[in-house]
Amino acid sequence: MAAVESGPRTLISPAQLSRGRGRIIYWTVLGVMIPLFAALFLFPLYWMVTGGLKSPSQVVQTPPTLVPSQPEFHNYLTAWNDLGLGRLILNTVLYAGGALVFQVVFDVAAAYAISKLRPALGNVILFAMLAAMMIPATVLVLPQYLTANSLPFLHTSILNTPWVIWLPSVANGFNIFILKRFFDSVPADLLAAAALDGAGPFRTLWRVVLPISRPIIGVVSIFAAVNVWKDFLWPLLVLSEPSAQTINIGLYHLNYGIPEDVFIAALAIACVPTIVFFLIFQRNIMAGLTAGGVKG
Repeated sequence: MAAVESGPRTLISPAQLSRGRGRIIYWTVLGVMIPLFAALFLFPLYWMVTGGLKSPSQVVQTPPTLVPSQPEFHNYLTAWNDLGLGRLILNTVLYAGGALVFQVVFDVAAAYAISKLRPALGNVILFAMLAAMMIPATVLVLPQYLTANSLPFLHTSILNTPWVIWLPSVANGFNIFILKRFFDSVPADLLAAAALDGAGPFRTLWRVVLPISRPIIGVVSIFAAVNVWKDFLWPLLVLSEPSAQTINIGLYHLNYGIPEDVFIAALAIACVPTIVFFLIFQRNIMAGLTAGGVKG
C-alpha cells in the first residue's frame, strides 16, 4: 500500500523540492518573481517621489526621465508650507480616528447583540442591513446630505463638522456582519461559564469576548480608517469650508493654479501617513486579515 503524504497540500510536493532539478527551478522562479513583483508595486511610488524632485519642464518632458537631473528638494518644503498639508492631514486623521472609535463601539455592540443576545427580529434587522448594502452608494448620497443638513427632530446642520463624517460611517452593515460571524464562533460554554460566575451581558462582552476578538476588531478598525481616508465624494459634498476639508478634497482643490512638480510633491507627502501606519501595525494588519481563515 502506498504511503499517504501528511501535511498541507501545495502546488509543488516536498518530494519534488527534495530533488536537485526541482529545487533549482523553484528557487530560480522565486528569485525572479519576487524582485519583479516588488518592482511593479514600488515603481509608482518611486515615480511619484522623484516627480516631486523634478523641475516643471522635467515633469512634462518626453521621453520622461527616471532620475531627476538636479533634485529640487524645495518642492516638498513649498508643498508643506504653502499648501497647508499639515492641517489637511490632521483633519483626515481626526475623521478617520473618530470613525474608527464609533464603528468599533457601536458595531461590536450591535453584532454581539444579534449573535449572542438574540433580540426579537434580530435576523430581520441583519437581513435589512445586508440588503441595504446592495444599494449603490451614490443613490444614498442625496438623502444622507439632506439629513445631515437638517437632522430630524433637532433641525440643525452638521455640515462642515466631524459629525458629518462620523455618524454616517457607524451604520456599516458589512462590519456588523463579519463581527457577528466571528461572535457566532465563540463557544457557548464559555459564555455559560461567565454567566455562572455572575457576569452579565456587558461584563461578558468586556471580559470574555473582546479579549479573544482582537484580530477581527483589528480588521474592522482597518476598514473604518481606510474607508474614511480614501473617501472622496461624501467629503466633497459636506465639507465645503477649507478649514474642515480632508487631504483628498484639499488636494483636489489645490490641483489648479500650482506647478505640477509641487503638486506631485504634495501627493507624495499625503501618502506618508498611510505608509507609516502600515509599517508600524503591519503585524496586526496581517494577523487581522488572516483571522478566521483557519478554523481549529
